[in-house]
Amino acid sequence: MAGLNELFASLPRLKLAAFLDGCTEAEFMVVTELCELNKSTLSKAMTTLEAAGYLKVTKGYVGRKPKTWLALSYKGRTAYHAHLAALAALTRMANETTSES
Repeated sequence: MAGLNELFASLPRLKLAAFLDGCTEAEFMVVTELCELNKSTLSKAMTTLEAAGYLKVTKGYVGRKPKTWLALSYKGRTAYHAHLAALAALTRMANETTSES
């Protein structure tokens, strides 16, 4: 089905995209906590989405502590919205099909 994106078929990647769609950027540890993902799982999801050009990763420091910030790229946000629209279309098709029977 057009618009459905295999990159969002993984729950951790879907959670990450959904969370980041609601903000400009978020710090790695905040994402792990609020999305209920462990560090390893989040890192894998980040790597996949970053390789696809869907995620921007910025590293820096707050005081002496290293920090990592995550943000959806324009491409990632567009792909995520297309994925959501395709899911909504599937729901509409089911509603139309079952209401005709």
